[in-house]
Amino acid sequence: MKNSNPRIAIVRLSALGDIVNTALILQIIRRYYPDAVIDWFVEEAFAPILAGHPLLNETVAVPIKRIKKNKDFTLLTQTLTNLKNRPPYDQIIDAQGLLKSAVVASLLPGRVHGFDRRSAREGIAAWFYDTTSHIPYDENVIRRNIKVVTDALNIPYSEALIKDKNPVFPTGSRPPLLPENTKAVACVIGASWPSKCYPKERFAEVCAKLDVPCYLIWGSEPEHQDALWIAQHVPNAAIAPRMSLKELVNFIAHCDLLIGNDTGPTHMAWAMNRPSITLFGPTNERMIYPTDKNIALKSSSPVNILKIDRNDFSIRQIDPQEIVTKAKELL
Repeated sequence: MKNSNPRIAIVRLSALGDIVNTALILQIIRRYYPDAVIDWFVEEAFAPILAGHPLLNETVAVPIKRIKKNKDFTLLTQTLTNLKNRPPYDQIIDAQGLLKSAVVASLLPGRVHGFDRRSAREGIAAWFYDTTSHIPYDENVIRRNIKVVTDALNIPYSEALIKDKNPVFPTGSRPPLLPENTKAVACVIGASWPSKCYPKERFAEVCAKLDVPCYLIWGSEPEHQDALWIAQHVPNAAIAPRMSLKELVNFIAHCDLLIGNDTGPTHMAWAMNRPSITLFGPTNERMIYPTDKNIALKSSSPVNILKIDRNDFSIRQIDPQEIVTKAKELL
């Protein structure tokens, strides 16, 4: 890109884990374009995790779910007008590859880059782009996120861009709940689908075999009830309080290890350079960037990423002792 201080729009609307796994692009862009203006367009429910980020100029909340839920034509019209009236961008990048993200990107003034028809999650999205990248859909998701951005901005891609990252989000002081001079494990016990959830009985077994405090992270009332059950059966398990997205990032950043299902809070550990064990059943290791301290444990079931089987409960097959052994190595 010829302009040394380009205006760049990132469109990644959802979901939480995908936003977490995409946010690394901010430090990469800043390395090559330190004076760039970078705005991120995101579904309003997830905007708080990006709001005020030191590498972003603006986080723009797009109320797609609220428009659909309430069938609010006035809000729809207002949103369309606001998108069209943004100042022009030198480069708009749809890092999601869905029809909804492509429409948002195409409403913004400027040239749009995204995945080509064969590698976008929804091939029709490619019709809205001026330029495209071919990055196979079965590629590691973090590599896909980085490559579509580096292609758009003419940044040389290398694995070092990922391996040498700084923590992706800013942090604050150590949460009072976490004791000083004691290792702590965060356990993310929920996920978006029941089949992605490791059973509470097995999570309890894992916690019981670890000689450190285990903090149970939950987001919904059913998850809270599971956390209560585990805490009642395991003396070293404690229920973490309900936290905002920024509080959750900070909490995980101060833990020594995270064990969790394939879901947004689990991916925060990798983003913050903290050790993690991610448990997979109906999904697979493509969803994380494995390192010496960020590992995956997968059930034996095969996974077709183009047609995920939400009735695959094979995550139950993962042996708690295998998790405990890996956890003790990482601790």
